[in-house]
Amino acid sequence: MLKDPRRQFAEELKSARELHKPRALSQRGLATELQVGKSTIARMEGDGNIPPYLPARLDELFGTDGKFKRLWEEIIKGGYVDYSLKRIELEAQATAIAEWSSSIVPGLLQTLEYARALLRAGDPRTSEAEVSKLAAMRVARQDVLRLGTPPDFSVVLCESVILRRVGSAEVMRGQLETLLAYAKQPTTIMQVLPLGSDAHGLMDGPLTTLTTPDGDTVAYTEGLVSGMIIDDPAAVRRLCRAYDGVTASALSTAHSVELIRKQLEAL
Repeated sequence: MLKDPRRQFAEELKSARELHKPRALSQRGLATELQVGKSTIARMEGDGNIPPYLPARLDELFGTDGKFKRLWEEIIKGGYVDYSLKRIELEAQATAIAEWSSSIVPGLLQTLEYARALLRAGDPRTSEAEVSKLAAMRVARQDVLRLGTPPDFSVVLCESVILRRVGSAEVMRGQLETLLAYAKQPTTIMQVLPLGSDAHGLMDGPLTTLTTPDGDTVAYTEGLVSGMIIDDPAAVRRLCRAYDGVTASALSTAHSVELIRKQLEAL
């Protein structure tokens, strides 16, 4: 019987840590090496979330020739369709991420409760256990913005995103508070595009652009049941230009924060 990849990841990590040369590493020692909290290591050696940027760093530290990255990919395949896997891998490595969303809070900014409400609305027949699992995996992606060296992150939200209630009023209040907290981060630029703005080149759907460590930029677009990585330079330039147009029409960060705060107070 094949071993569960999540359990195998935990066992391999503990073994690699304890057998590390020239001396064994405690959980705190490994946390220091990776510049994360000890609790992050404890969660990875248990059944908690695995920050998506850490498996490759574990392979580098322990010289395990991609073992932890392969196990991590097996783990997330249980919760993500194939077209999302490359996007998640790029997120973990990106030096800069830019997002435009016309309908919902992007996954990198969702609260657990907001994610659960979205998933539940998307498929009412999904079990509570599965909804909880998928929501937790989505929120775990946010470690790229909180731990280690976060990428430069720019996000533009259509005003409808903050006006549309997802879940209860309490869920929406928590989500808006989280947006305000992210807006305070020095590596984040958050803007809101007013509903009264003119037509623009990204009205058909969401867009994410990701800049890799070697300076290349790729784009990711997603529909209801499909997603696509776009790496053709000419197409990427067009999409980046369209994103620039959206940011130019959006409110400043200060005015965007004030708009989000007013909506929070109205709930």
